[in-house]
Amino acid sequence: MAKVLLTIVLLFPGSVLGQDDALLQRIWDGVQAAQKKYPSTCGTVTETRTSPLLARSLIFHGKYCGEGMNRFFLEYTGPDAIRLRYDGNYLNVTTARGTENKTEVLEVGQQVRRTQAYFSRENSIENLKRNFTIRLQEDSKVYEMKLVPRSSRFGSRVNYVVVKLLKDTFLLRSLEVDGKSGVHSVYDIQVTDLDPKVDPEMFKVYKP
Repeated sequence: MAKVLLTIVLLFPGSVLGQDDALLQRIWDGVQAAQKKYPSTCGTVTETRTSPLLARSLIFHGKYCGEGMNRFFLEYTGPDAIRLRYDGNYLNVTTARGTENKTEVLEVGQQVRRTQAYFSRENSIENLKRNFTIRLQEDSKVYEMKLVPRSSRFGSRVNYVVVKLLKDTFLLRSLEVDGKSGVHSVYDIQVTDLDPKVDPEMFKVYKP
């Protein structure tokens, strides 16, 4: 879950491609404007996870904060608590089992920046067309984009991703990820704070 969610969040600015060029441009411009207007956001996340290996669906409740594309915090509470912190270079994944906590430290900054550059340049739309088949639709409240990988670069990890954006703010409303592993997750996202002043300690990571 951790790697998939981080990857999707980091790729989100480039994930707005549809067949209708006018609608595509409107969404693209809206997302870019929202990123500038709200450089930081905080809110809640509810993940519903299913898998052929699970007897029933699992539901996780958590909170998140993000600043730009380089700092991110996500924490799930409950018996299977997990905490993610990313500071632009290192990703910390902390899991809790009873009274014991275990933190895995991953140096992913270079990989993340390479992926961001791939989806942030002037030719990013063409990059997306080469790598994804993208279906775009809208209703009165949201834009919905379904991304189905064309290339093995992304197709080796996911079957498809569905991104929903609120039409009034162009902020992320929900995320659906169907993984090659058989795990299917839907993330319901509620933004509670727009452009808050986030405590820098929230993004503090352990480094090797």
